[in-house]
Amino acid sequence: MDYKKSFEDLLDILVREGGSDLHLAAGRVPAVRVNGELVFLLNHPVESQEDLSGILKAILTEDHYKHFMEVEELDFSYEYHPASAAAPVSMPTIDPATGIPQAPQAAVDTKPLRLRGNAFIQQGRIGLVFRLIPEVKSFEELGLPPILAEFARKRQGFFLVVGPVGQGKSATMAAMVRLINEERSAHILTIEDPVEYTYPQGKSIIDQREVGIDTADFAIALKQALRQDVNAILVGEMRNAETIGTAVTAAETGHLVLSTLHTNNASQTVDRIIDSFPAGQQDQVRVQLASSLLGIFSQRLIPRISGGRIPAYELLINNNAVANLIREKRTHEIDMVIETGSESGMIDMNRCLIDLVRRGEITIENAYTYSFNPTNLQRLL
Repeated sequence: MDYKKSFEDLLDILVREGGSDLHLAAGRVPAVRVNGELVFLLNHPVESQEDLSGILKAILTEDHYKHFMEVEELDFSYEYHPASAAAPVSMPTIDPATGIPQAPQAAVDTKPLRLRGNAFIQQGRIGLVFRLIPEVKSFEELGLPPILAEFARKRQGFFLVVGPVGQGKSATMAAMVRLINEERSAHILTIEDPVEYTYPQGKSIIDQREVGIDTADFAIALKQALRQDVNAILVGEMRNAETIGTAVTAAETGHLVLSTLHTNNASQTVDRIIDSFPAGQQDQVRVQLASSLLGIFSQRLIPRISGGRIPAYELLINNNAVANLIREKRTHEIDMVIETGSESGMIDMNRCLIDLVRRGEITIENAYTYSFNPTNLQRLL
């Protein structure tokens, strides 16, 4: 059986349906996530353990497959050409009007699509999930506020994009890298697990390192970056105190550092960073974070009334008042600063939700569902 073709047929369905994720598991029909909802492909046969093992062998290197069989989980990336790419016509065609042979048709120049894959074992059986990585989009195309461009243009500091899994954090950071690449000659380094977005040639040099292939882990790659004449660093995820500490140090020493955390909002993000360190180091981390932090952008993708999803967001900008709150262990007051800080460019999630409701983009029910503070939302309405 041609497992690679079988797998890419499923990817073609994912692309055709406008989906974001493909789920495969032994003993179950495939499913795709479309506009945030799972849709089962009931016309497709149930996948077997042999099918999924065959797919992995077809799309992974021998070393990657061996590693998965040993540790029973693996992050990886995959690239393929959609079925819509037309093959070139080998024979010349005849123009019916003139009878003159015409040159062969060229193939449609379609760019390969990238996917982020995860393989795992559940109840002794293989499971696979693939996330489709679209082309890098601009802030406008993503429906994000223009003020994010100001942070991408900074030469130094620490900027975080936060939110649960699947809320568009990677796309937002990629848009920031895109702007840097378009506007200035810089050396940009991305450290990812795995590498997701790729970038066209622009004004910058962009080096992309994949954890587990190009480097042992995030912390080691970050330490090495300080010796690689780097201007901007994108860290795919901050998983431990060592990575966070090195990222903050990089921001203090003249680098723009972009990264993500799976936190809900700005105040929780600050607490998570500080709490990841031993008690004896937390005061020093507060001081470092207060001086190096540029801002924290929290986002959610909300079902749109007209179809698809639209982002709602909160933006904390680190000004003198916020820096003092961080140093003085008063992070619980950050939410109030955001609510009253619109004149300085801050964006409150509730006001963003209300704006989307009034524009007819989302339902009031979803505004309450995604609000950080539904009681305050009701008061504002």
